[in-house]
Amino acid sequence: MTETETIAYDVVVLGAGPVGENVADRTRAAGLSTAVVESELVGGECSYWACMPSKALLRPVIARADARRVPGLRQSVQGPLDAAAVLAHRDYYTSNWKDDGQIAWLDSIGADFYRGHGRLSGPRRVTVTGPGGEQHVLTARHAVAVCTGSRAVVPELPGIAEIKPWTSREATSAQAVPGSLVVVGGGVVGVEMATAWQALGARVTVLVRGKGLLPRMEPFAGELVAEALTEAGADVRTGTSVESVTRNGSAVVVVTDKGDRIEADEILFATGRAPRTDDVGLDTVGLEPGSWLTVDDSCRVAGSEWLYGVGDVNRRALLTHQGKYQARIAGAAITARAAGVPLLESNSWGAHAATADHAAVPQVVFTDPEAAAVGLSLAEAEQAGHRVRAVDIDLASVAGAGLYADGYRGRARMIVDLDTETLRGVTFVGPGVGELLHSATIAVAGEVPVDRLWHAVPAYPTVSEVWLRLLEAYRDA
Repeated sequence: MTETETIAYDVVVLGAGPVGENVADRTRAAGLSTAVVESELVGGECSYWACMPSKALLRPVIARADARRVPGLRQSVQGPLDAAAVLAHRDYYTSNWKDDGQIAWLDSIGADFYRGHGRLSGPRRVTVTGPGGEQHVLTARHAVAVCTGSRAVVPELPGIAEIKPWTSREATSAQAVPGSLVVVGGGVVGVEMATAWQALGARVTVLVRGKGLLPRMEPFAGELVAEALTEAGADVRTGTSVESVTRNGSAVVVVTDKGDRIEADEILFATGRAPRTDDVGLDTVGLEPGSWLTVDDSCRVAGSEWLYGVGDVNRRALLTHQGKYQARIAGAAITARAAGVPLLESNSWGAHAATADHAAVPQVVFTDPEAAAVGLSLAEAEQAGHRVRAVDIDLASVAGAGLYADGYRGRARMIVDLDTETLRGVTFVGPGVGELLHSATIAVAGEVPVDRLWHAVPAYPTVSEVWLRLLEAYRDA
């Protein structure tokens, strides 16, 4: 293969994270020749700097917290976590930041892999610059899928580059526990990393500009998580902004808008994401570099017949599982269009429409307590104009919760559409509730009528019996 050779494929995928891998898997399964381009590690953000390492850090934290709530066991788990063992466990789940296994998987499905930076260089055309400066030009008969994900946004504060702040990448891959850590931001990354590093021995201060934590979930979710973080020893400050950051020797000095001065070993900014589209050649096809990609429900970019934006780049739902779902939809759509088969895109919940992005997005926040939600919150449902009723249950009232943990604290809410008698959303907060979420996702995505849910009998005595309590409360209202 020469440095300037042009190679034709049916599909070219930019980005080999979980989203790009799933697009390639679907198109290869349909017999379409597929090239995958990646400039970093195959497996992407989720495998090395997000989902897997963060949950590997958090699993021992949650397991210890649960054990401390069980009579006969709590006295055995009062000591500190073995930080070195936890970090080694994290390293194992990132494959020590090596992607040999992921590359082997791409090879097993028959996709061609190009290591290097890929840029659109015109319609249906991608130029790849390899590690040694060599170039390959790839053309796509049917589709180019941009699956390059998103990156952490660091606010523009004077001197911020000099202090070398943590983003989500550094927070999940750090090789030692800092003595103290300031976390700026109260979203998912902020609260999960505050939970992990506080439990591993850091003194954590959380600074949140808004009124509370987890602002995109029901208010009680953030309240319960903040309460638990505070009890664990973290200093949670809401309504607080960072005015300046400097380094004083090895310490970071943070000054807030309230005049408070905080010193810490490290500072993590968990303040949002931006699309990784600034250098993928969008300008060569009439699009704005660095912009989010506007797509239809098949994930095809607006105004294009061949360009797809899948996963974080389209801003529909910045979650790995949702990006993989979109990839399955986009792969099916690319395959159908390549075969000249009419799409079912206009058919909600059909094979070619990512309807769940609008109606049934699930998410679990792996804090102690866990927070899990799917669909719309009460505020979102009301803002969308739906006539709804919120039904709330104290999870501690369920027999299974009491057996799960002494002093169980949690809450459940379901949002019932009064016109269709189906669920618009469900939220659970409490120890172990992440495993309750898929039942709620099925109810919301399946638009299961409340009258039929009444016949879905939860096993006794499990925490899932909260479903019966929610339905009883709705019927009795």
